[in-house]
Amino acid sequence: MLLPMSTDPVPHPHATAEEVEAARHDQKLANVLYHDWEAGSYDDKWSISYDERCITYAADRFRYAAGDADWPYGRALELGCGTGFFLLNLMQAGLAKTGSVTDLSPGMVAAALRNAAHLGLDVDGRVADAERLPYDDATFDVVVGHAVLHHIPDLDTAFREVLRVLRPGGRFVFAGEPTRIGDRYARRLGALTWSAATTITKAPALAGWRRTQTELDGSSRAAALEAVVDVHVFDPAELERLARDAGARDARVVTEEFTAAMLGWPVRTFEAAVPPGKLGTGWAMFAYRGWQGLSWLDGRVLSRVVPRAWFYNALITGTRPG
Repeated sequence: MLLPMSTDPVPHPHATAEEVEAARHDQKLANVLYHDWEAGSYDDKWSISYDERCITYAADRFRYAAGDADWPYGRALELGCGTGFFLLNLMQAGLAKTGSVTDLSPGMVAAALRNAAHLGLDVDGRVADAERLPYDDATFDVVVGHAVLHHIPDLDTAFREVLRVLRPGGRFVFAGEPTRIGDRYARRLGALTWSAATTITKAPALAGWRRTQTELDGSSRAAALEAVVDVHVFDPAELERLARDAGARDARVVTEEFTAAMLGWPVRTFEAAVPPGKLGTGWAMFAYRGWQGLSWLDGRVLSRVVPRAWFYNALITGTRPG
């Protein structure tokens, strides 16, 4: 399915059961439906903000993969922008002064542009397929993405497109990509948490902790779409080879989040299973501080003894040959 390169598209706010079934046979349609569906609530679902907390998080991911010696870059592009989390926070951190956002989902592009306008950032956007970017050769100095590569069916073509639109010597950084082993334990933990939460809250004493059946059914349909849109999981060495084979220079993968992912996935799943606002700020601080502490443990201690393929998140960087 090829989408028009429109800047004023019509999003699909909700996916019906029939659309979910059709999307099982069309990965790009699934991406549009799922991300349009999530666009209005995505920032809340993933605790995304555009303040110091997420500015620091985004900048630290980039620096962990590629350092910041070349900051500021000229013009930046984000693939699979979602609501703009990665690029907008990187721009606030000083990565670049101008940027462009792209996504298959019209709803996500619209959300990213709203967020950019609210922040006063110089950003334009297009609905675009990562396998066919609507930009001239050598347009950008840096290309970034967060949790996008695992949604793209033809990664070889996508990497070649990234290198084509980069200027010679330009860099790409993609973060938040699931490893093969990490995805296995994260999904298992998520499934167990969902089953436990939706079963326990059936008890009359916990009635206020249960979402309506309509909301739970909607979450199940969203989960069914998510299973379709998640096309890849990665072995770090294989991901490096894929980028090198596409023509990237100095391709390198680093990984993060081992124990942090084992906390993060049950936490996020439990939050999705109970009514919005039910958990309060105390829970939010527990989740954030817990993730911070375990991330410190992963980075400072376990990364020295645990194989990189066991960590949940992969980050890859490389450059276009000069």
